[in-house]
Amino acid sequence: MSTEVAEQAPPVFKPGPSARYYDDFTIGESWISPGRTITEADVVAFAGLTGDYNPIHTDEEFAKTTVFGGRILHGPAGFAIATGLESRLGIKDGTAIAFLGMTWDLRGPILIGDTIRVHEKVAAMRESKKPTQGLVTFDVSVVNQRGEVTQEGQWKVLMMRRPK
Repeated sequence: MSTEVAEQAPPVFKPGPSARYYDDFTIGESWISPGRTITEADVVAFAGLTGDYNPIHTDEEFAKTTVFGGRILHGPAGFAIATGLESRLGIKDGTAIAFLGMTWDLRGPILIGDTIRVHEKVAAMRESKKPTQGLVTFDVSVVNQRGEVTQEGQWKVLMMRRPK
């Protein structure tokens, strides 16, 4: 039996089936992600990951005395979950180069038991000095099952241009 390893060709890049390049986007087009229900496990996991054990998130008896009437999801956890929901759209799968920045506002609480979705719309596009990439700015909102916007802002993403 030979111990030689056959040389293999490097893997061929292939974006996901729903992926779009910079050139495929149009200002004003929009998407809505699948929904996701927020659980107690989400709150507990985020508290453990970050070390943020603020009682508004981790102490039900304390949280009952607040304006929210119970525990709420950490604000940054809402953003983190929004990135995951948005990724499920697949539009940047293999064509996003880098997340360059954001503005982000917290408009209302995300409660345990809320089902949230991401609403995303192309707000602006700008070509780059490099002909292989372009910048897309997306308006992004996190919306609960009651139609309330709980978080919103803009995400700037550097995208690949369609290969010539």
